[in-house]
Amino acid sequence: MSATLYPLKFKTIYKDKIWGGQKIKTYLHKDFGDLPNCGETWEISGVKSDVSIVEGGALNGESLADLLVQYGADLVGEKVYKHFGNIFPLLVKFIDANEDLSIQVHPNDELAKKRHNSFGKTEMWYIIESDPGSTLIAGFNKELNQEEYLEKFNSGHLMDVLNRETADEGDVFFLPAGRVHTIGAGLLLAEIQQTSDITYRIYDFDRVDASGHKRELHTEEALAAIDYHYYGDYKTKYTPEKDETVQLVSCPYFTTSVLDATEGTSKDYSNLDSFVIHVCLAGAYTINYNGETYPVKMGECILLPKTIDKIELETEGGFKILESFIA
Repeated sequence: MSATLYPLKFKTIYKDKIWGGQKIKTYLHKDFGDLPNCGETWEISGVKSDVSIVEGGALNGESLADLLVQYGADLVGEKVYKHFGNIFPLLVKFIDANEDLSIQVHPNDELAKKRHNSFGKTEMWYIIESDPGSTLIAGFNKELNQEEYLEKFNSGHLMDVLNRETADEGDVFFLPAGRVHTIGAGLLLAEIQQTSDITYRIYDFDRVDASGHKRELHTEEALAAIDYHYYGDYKTKYTPEKDETVQLVSCPYFTTSVLDATEGTSKDYSNLDSFVIHVCLAGAYTINYNGETYPVKMGECILLPKTIDKIELETEGGFKILESFIA
């Protein structure tokens, strides 16, 4: 007989990166052990190479993939399970950029399916902390076509046509598949994205790894993936509110809101046909559900299965969370 589903935490997957830093440890207080740095943590993942493992409770040690086989729609919702089957549809990360990441782009669903038998990669970023003057790149600063892009790329002037944005705590960026982008040095952020690990690296600032080798570029592959249009507003506009759930992003792949709470509150998810993910950006709180308590603190994520409709959130000093589901 299957265990009753409950709010699920997973073991963090730590990844060192050529551009990674120490903020995962010093700011989020997550211990990445003997790694020289930590560029990314994968908090909830259904990517086949890195499937999340439950930490705590009756399902301790179970993989997210096995839970989907076992619980199906009870875990993720009828519509989600019908569409995605036994693949968990979202990947949740924390990212610490001590240096600029490569200039890159991700394919959309159609191209990713054709080339990699994978989902595409639409994503969003929420800036948790930023060093003074930190910036990032999202999209182009003018309308381009592929021929004009290649001229800039081949002449070494690609940076001239990329849109650079300042990035401060609380800023949000939505990056649909096809948008050229990079995370700039000094930024710590939370990322919500489709379940995909496909990245086309366009330019890597001529960096070399510990062995003296440059990382592979994907110049040709990127051409068909890039959206060459200019959009003007690349930073998501929203009005922060205390103790109100404020929607940030809504797209076919995920809907994400932020809740900056100074006191306890209740949540009713009974009208959603979806799981819900909380990403704790600051503070700490306790989920009360079915007579049990589940503490959550900054740097932790928790998955609420579809079968969990109503919860109470208690806090002493306040908390800030991202709340994501599939509409």
